[in-house]
Amino acid sequence: MNRVPDEGLVLVPGNSLITSTPEEGRALALTLARHTVHNIQPDLDVLKGGRPNYSTTPESLIESARVVAVEFQTIAAANNYWRK
Repeated sequence: MNRVPDEGLVLVPGNSLITSTPEEGRALALTLARHTVHNIQPDLDVLKGGRPNYSTTPESLIESARVVAVEFQTIAAANNYWRK
């Protein structure tokens, strides 16, 4: 199996949701979303094999953006972004 490396399977890189800026928080949200997908499907060949289907389907892309938004919402709460 062409597996995701162990560092790609860490659910919360650095074991913290605290970031210095909202921009860093958004980048962390994208990273968390990718790590979630890799933990669900660690076989890179299977993961990449499905990419032609979900990467061109508007509904799949919107759902991906929704996942990142939820991750960012969690990070924003952890950092009190809305209070600054």
